Amino acid sequence: MTNIKIKDIAIYHPSNAVENDYFFEHFKSRGNDSKHFIENILGRKSRYMIDNDNENSLTMAYEASKLVLEKSHLSGEDLDMIIFSSQTPEYLATSNAIQLHHKLHGKHSTLTMDTNANCAGMLVAIDQASRYMQANPFVQKALVVGSDYNTLMANPDEEISFANFGDSACAIILEKTEEETGFIDSIYFTDSVTYSNTNFPRTGLSNAIKKNEEQSMVWVPFDGSIAMPPTYQMFETMLSRNNMTITDLDAYCFSQFSISNIKTIQEHYQLDEDKLMYVGDRFGYTGTTSPLLALYDGIENGRIKRGDKILFWTIGGGYQLVALLMKY
Repeated sequence: MTNIKIKDIAIYHPSNAVENDYFFEHFKSRGNDSKHFIENILGRKSRYMIDNDNENSLTMAYEASKLVLEKSHLSGEDLDMIIFSSQTPEYLATSNAIQLHHKLHGKHSTLTMDTNANCAGMLVAIDQASRYMQANPFVQKALVVGSDYNTLMANPDEEISFANFGDSACAIILEKTEEETGFIDSIYFTDSVTYSNTNFPRTGLSNAIKKNEEQSMVWVPFDGSIAMPPTYQMFETMLSRNNMTITDLDAYCFSQFSISNIKTIQEHYQLDEDKLMYVGDRFGYTGTTSPLLALYDGIENGRIKRGDKILFWTIGGGYQLVALLMKY
């Protein structure tokens, strides 16, 4: 049986690390004591933020892609597919994947495309790439790279974005194998009830181009707990059809949007804390790369090893839930 495994993973982030004290003072000057929310609800201590005019989602994606190719002992010529996932693409045309193809010296037969499923984007891209690779005998290796310049969207008047967001890129190589490993299954839940709560540009792209208006992300508060019941149902459905229970798994790489969401899931299932990967205190919330940064960190510190069964979960604006099962 042909399986699709994660061959290698690499990340890139800006060098500029911003600690919580900056944001405490920022919101204190606006009459807002944000300390509890930032530390205990979001779970932040620091985050990496672009602070220059030379970096963006495309440059970060390129740096992460170079690193993962080097780790894999591959070149751009080895890639049969390049998928770029971002909610802050540097270009709408030509595609960022095409520009990565050029920078990486890809071959003529490479399939390239940009995707955007907001914060769920990289998991969706891995799912799509894995299933496509299983169906297409001519695609052996794929580069999936996610990159969000999240702080570009941040509203200085709102903790939920300004104090929460960080910038990063993550690149993985997917590879066909006959080993009993890799992609297992995926499941989705979509409820578009909050479709207009987190818009960027806030008045739409056409108005952003035509009019000189404020375009930071608009964030209309909503009760995030609405996502928990369908999340539990997704987990149980997908695990059941693969003859597993949640305690059979070796690692959990969830959305790093807030520590409170992770704790809610942990308490619901009584999950072992050692199996929960949390990096949001160091990286902030990085959007499309969020659960993959958790995977990277788990591998780097030895908490995730080859053969481990991993449950990924994240949420995209609007909203859409995505869960993925993989054997690393």
